[in-house]
Amino acid sequence: MDFSTTKKQITTTDEVYKDRNVKQPSNVYRIIKRFIDILGSVVGLLLTIPVFLVLFFCYRFGDNKGPMFFKQKRIGKNGKEFYIYKFRSMVMDAEEKLKGNQVLYAKYIQNDYKLEPSEDPRITKLGAFIRKTSLDELPQFYNVLKGNMSLVGPRPVVEEELREYKNRVEEFLSVKPGITGYWQASGRSNVKYPERVDIELYYVYNQSFTLDIKIMFKTIIQVIARKGAY
Repeated sequence: MDFSTTKKQITTTDEVYKDRNVKQPSNVYRIIKRFIDILGSVVGLLLTIPVFLVLFFCYRFGDNKGPMFFKQKRIGKNGKEFYIYKFRSMVMDAEEKLKGNQVLYAKYIQNDYKLEPSEDPRITKLGAFIRKTSLDELPQFYNVLKGNMSLVGPRPVVEEELREYKNRVEEFLSVKPGITGYWQASGRSNVKYPERVDIELYYVYNQSFTLDIKIMFKTIIQVIARKGAY
């Protein structure tokens, strides 16, 4: 699959999904995918140990001092809430600092729930590095092992972001969210709403082992190139 070509073929209108029901994948696909998720998450967690040990000491000093992990409520499959885990990249009172600045918070909402690192007062220097290298996402292998997430699927969103999906929310939430997905492979933060909605829904309607494998390889390239990560 040529991701750039496929991306251009995705229209930004609801006509693509009008009167369509999400085709549920076969039991074979679900069972094998869960097996791969368990195996992949265990291997991923083992590979994370050296990073964990290095970061453990980093979180003992300076602006980074404090809990190593950050957790946040996200919306999962069928609307079920769960806590997503990351290595903490922000100061301790990050949410309060953001919402306390009404102008910055409004910009955060308008910019697809993100801010440029240079203007985000919440992000530490260590946090900027682990975000740029995507190391902050490694604890999500634990979410995959628990069954909250999959290795591949639409990225889980906070409740406020569901408004971006409008009448497509049910379709979006019909699939287990993933550590990576079609949006991640297509440019991550460089791809904004409403285009992101169509890209995420493309995966929902086209789930397959072939697509999952291609997304994982494409994600590796994106991470190495550090595209769209902030």
